[in-house]
Amino acid sequence: MSSKAAPNQQEDYKLKDMKPRLGERWPHGGLRGGGGWISSERATSTYDLVEQMFYLYVRVVKAKDLPTNPITGSCDPYVVVKLGNYKGNTQHFEKKINPEWNQVFAFSKEKIQSSILEVYVRDREIVGRDDFLGKVVFDMNEVPTRVPPDSPLAPQWYRLEKWQEDTKVKGEIMLAVWMGTQADEAFPEAWHSDAASVEREGVFNIRSKVYVSPKLWYLRLNVIEAQDVVPQDKSQPPQAFAKARVGNQVLKTKICPTRTTNPLWNEDLIFVVAEPFEEQLVLTVENKVTPAKDEILGTIHLPLTMFERRLDHRPVHSRWFNFEKYGFGTLEGDKRHELFAGRVHLRVCLEGAYHVLDESTMYISDVRPTARQLWKQPIGILELGILSAQGLLPMKTKDGRGATDAYCVANYGQKWVRTRTIIESFSPKWNEQYTWEVYDPCTVITLGVFDNCHLGENKKPAAGSGARIDSRIGKVRIRLSTLEMDRIYINSYPLLVLHPSGLKKMGELQLAVRFTCLSLANMIYLYGHPLLPKMHYLHPFTVNQLDSLRYQAMNIVAVRLGRAEPPLRKEVVEYMLDVDSHMWSMRRSKANFFRIVSLFSGVISMSKWLGEVCHWKTPVTSVLVHVLFIILICYPELILPTIFLYMFLIGIWNYRFRPRHPPHMDTKLSWAEAVHPDELDEEFDTFPTSKSQDVVRMRYDRLRSVAGRIQTVMGDIATQGERFHALLSWRDPRATSLFIIFCLIAAVVLYVTPFRIVAFVAGIIWLRHPRFRSKLPSLPSNFFRRLPSRADSML
Repeated sequence: MSSKAAPNQQEDYKLKDMKPRLGERWPHGGLRGGGGWISSERATSTYDLVEQMFYLYVRVVKAKDLPTNPITGSCDPYVVVKLGNYKGNTQHFEKKINPEWNQVFAFSKEKIQSSILEVYVRDREIVGRDDFLGKVVFDMNEVPTRVPPDSPLAPQWYRLEKWQEDTKVKGEIMLAVWMGTQADEAFPEAWHSDAASVEREGVFNIRSKVYVSPKLWYLRLNVIEAQDVVPQDKSQPPQAFAKARVGNQVLKTKICPTRTTNPLWNEDLIFVVAEPFEEQLVLTVENKVTPAKDEILGTIHLPLTMFERRLDHRPVHSRWFNFEKYGFGTLEGDKRHELFAGRVHLRVCLEGAYHVLDESTMYISDVRPTARQLWKQPIGILELGILSAQGLLPMKTKDGRGATDAYCVANYGQKWVRTRTIIESFSPKWNEQYTWEVYDPCTVITLGVFDNCHLGENKKPAAGSGARIDSRIGKVRIRLSTLEMDRIYINSYPLLVLHPSGLKKMGELQLAVRFTCLSLANMIYLYGHPLLPKMHYLHPFTVNQLDSLRYQAMNIVAVRLGRAEPPLRKEVVEYMLDVDSHMWSMRRSKANFFRIVSLFSGVISMSKWLGEVCHWKTPVTSVLVHVLFIILICYPELILPTIFLYMFLIGIWNYRFRPRHPPHMDTKLSWAEAVHPDELDEEFDTFPTSKSQDVVRMRYDRLRSVAGRIQTVMGDIATQGERFHALLSWRDPRATSLFIIFCLIAAVVLYVTPFRIVAFVAGIIWLRHPRFRSKLPSLPSNFFRRLPSRADSML
């Protein structure tokens, strides 16, 4: 039974092709441009990567001259928009006969079951039933259709009618009613009939939104020296060190090796800061009195806006800053009692030539430096249609039954997008389209699907369960360099999540993706240049610094996006940015090890083939190899041209077998199918571990920390080998094209050039003096680092 189910499960974990009807057509079945639905690969519509969805829009603008209550003499009006079983209310105003609402209501055409639209104006009463002030009724067959980019429909004034009569009453209301699609400008902010059950507090949390990551800078603080720092015990010179704090980030210099009132450090401290600069740099010089006690010798508070912004590696001028004066005299206004606290010598700047890393370099989505002046022109456009999800599992319980309120988040570069939340659906249809500018093709877009747990219910989380968080449903990564230009990829991606109980498929996410090239020359030019800005290579950070800075940058991004409305919550941002990718996992380590082993399978098969040649298993092949060997011995200058020509022919041959789909999560590669329960228990263990014995905890955490670094090294080794394989595999079509063209040219050049000259030139270049070497990586190195690896498919 299980053996038969296994192949079906394997197929379930794979990418699937889809053929949805994408694009726009004229409403009511009419043809657009003579072709109906857009079927070409490249359509002219700006909303052609999603299925068209029709909505009835009602914009309630304002009312005037509303009648007042004869008893209270006032009017607290609000509007009810009713279509069949769906009913939406505007906010109510107190004591206002000329209210302005400017609210939009959207009713899905698929679920419309009524031929009339009714708009009621009511007067809210504290006691008893709300008074009816008037109504306006629309026939659905008379509603006009608006197709963007047409201008918005102008609202009109309508006289209010009585409850069951067609006679007019006092008061008018301004409305606009039209039939449109999800491409309408009113769509994101509209009240949706699909989410009618969401309470008022949760309405903001279900809307689609576009977010922009905060602009991040590296703050470089060079603490040079201090003067006249005097401790309370003047008989003993201080053991001084400097401590700097920016927000939650605290860094310290080493203790000055000599006891002196004029300590010297000359140390660099690096922080991550974000615009607008809300925090201050707080620097204190402290005296290490005892191992457990520090004494403050002086403090300064410096706003970040006062520091120079550096766009290259030119020197920054240093400045002396006086410590803030303290003592009884400062409170009394008596200058005689002020105590001079010394001064400190600093060199501070905001680094604009670095890219502030807030995501894993394996899945980086943006490589631009902080300073906008250093940005290049975009080389392409990425268009993403988030179509729908299928087969989602219930994530929570509502009224005794399973439910899922799903939304999708996409992150690329500085732009984050969030679709609207589809309420209580295991097959939500979003059909939302988004666009990004692409500055480098060797980048990754990440998508995550989540269950919305903040819909405004007045239910508190269970005792001990902590705050409610949006549950993870799954993640998808797509590397842009693996996409052919101007081709629409329409696929269904499995949403896979690893739980303590094992691997689980949570559903499927259906996407349409298109990568459009704006400048092929610029794209080819990029393949020979460093991935990151040159300052990362001229003045690199240490590995420990990068790990710490990335964590701080990710934390800042999570906090800032969590303050938006609606918030993009911390657990969502952390999952999208792979916050726990550095943690030890036996499963990941085994997966990386077997990635390395699989790379040597080609060498093993080659050695087997050579063994077969030596043993004359196939006589014809053995004779041909001997002839080729004799020719190469007689004419050694043919060796290199033959190798390059052979690689060129392999690349051309492999073109037929090139991948047709973007990469996706590979459960077999990730070693997620055969993982042992004990290994899963270890992977989902807390850090530090929750084991009882203190000694075991210390040793176990140390082992995990060391093993985590080994895991990273193994992954890096595997990545380098897989990049060699990517040269001829057409995983990156442009890179393979460039390489095989280079192989052909190299084969021709090496054929006409004497081998001795080639060897001489290669040796001279290899042995050249350091004076003639650049600190930047070479062109072949840059090209190689841009090649994709199977790391994109790691779960």
